Amino acid sequence: MSSSPSFEERCRELLLHEEVLRRGGDVAGHERQRKLGRLPVRERLDLLLDEPSDFFEIGLWAAYQMYAEWGNVPAAGVVTGIGRVSGHYCMVVANDATVKAGAFFPATVKKVLRAQRIAFECALPLLYLVDSAGVFLPLQDEVFPDEDDFGRIFRNNAVLSAGGVPQYAAIMGNCVAGGAYLPVLCDKVLMTEGSGLYLAGPSLVKAAIGQEVEAEELGGAHMHAEVSGTVDFHEKDDPSCLARLRSLLALLPKPAEDWSDPVVPGPSALKIGSLIDWDGRKEYDARELLACLVDPESFQEYKADYGKSLVAGYAKIGGRPIGILANQRVRTKSKTAGMQIGGVIYADSADKAARFIMDCNETGLPIVFFQDVQGFMVGREAEQSGIIRSGAKLVNAVSNCVVPKITVIVGGSFGAGNYALCGKAFDPR
Repeated sequence: MSSSPSFEERCRELLLHEEVLRRGGDVAGHERQRKLGRLPVRERLDLLLDEPSDFFEIGLWAAYQMYAEWGNVPAAGVVTGIGRVSGHYCMVVANDATVKAGAFFPATVKKVLRAQRIAFECALPLLYLVDSAGVFLPLQDEVFPDEDDFGRIFRNNAVLSAGGVPQYAAIMGNCVAGGAYLPVLCDKVLMTEGSGLYLAGPSLVKAAIGQEVEAEELGGAHMHAEVSGTVDFHEKDDPSCLARLRSLLALLPKPAEDWSDPVVPGPSALKIGSLIDWDGRKEYDARELLACLVDPESFQEYKADYGKSLVAGYAKIGGRPIGILANQRVRTKSKTAGMQIGGVIYADSADKAARFIMDCNETGLPIVFFQDVQGFMVGREAEQSGIIRSGAKLVNAVSNCVVPKITVIVGGSFGAGNYALCGKAFDPR
């Protein structure tokens, strides 16, 4: 009987699948893009970014196997992530026109909203590479009406600009219907030859009001540069448009960076695969996991002898000081509660975590949560120890913490344990 795949083998499978997702649409979609004189989205990013290999992609697995009846939508038809452009870290939102002509599905909207939120919270300039046919009409009832649907993107455009977050839109293809508002709500608009920006295309205009008009006259780059005045920079093609965008980013003030030189991760980072397993059942010491991730000799544990089912402490990652909270997955012994099960939150560990979060908030330290949690302890002893009160205290501390929070799910994440350790509902970045 063959053994099940190892953690490392599973990871390799995921990486291979990610390569497939990054290809976007099929061969026909890529050929169509090139026939139109346009670059595929990944090649656009190669020209835009200082170091394409350092691009931190967000949401690659969005819409995975969600729209099989429509032929699947890899990465929700849009690439989002953080990269450097002319020395500035930026959030990039780039439509992939090889996937359903860059149409917006419900998951596409959620992905763009997530990118906007991260940009706002981190004060990152937002760059939109626009090439989209608009809303995917068969699912328009799931895209238009609610508070976190398509319209929220435009509301966010306005709020971001008012909040001082620079926004740039480079139209390098279609930008039609309601989607036409997105670039115009940005601070600077670039547009290439052959692109279209209009509320209604020629066919719809003819059907609606009987007017016959050519696409260029209706919403082409020349018209918007010379007649409507909507476009700030009229560019010949994708490469010149992206070069212009880079030159505009170079005008922004350079951010102050006073951190020490980042520490290059050592060989210990490779140990992670031997510490944890794929199904999350293996016990491991959280300190060993943290040793694989933080800068060497930087971890200082907080209340090491109390509330042992949660490990808390101060450390540095890449030279940047942070606070860390991690579930301890090995069994521990408490002087007040006896043996404690790994991955379970007890009253004493909840109290410790709440105090630690408040301390980081007061000090201004970002917090990284490593979740591998089954939930809160139950039973007579747990109730008598005040587990509900302590759990509420922890939830309160997380809710009112204003420093940046990042949550990493290492294994399982269940029930109120997910909430208390900064689950998605508690706004981790």
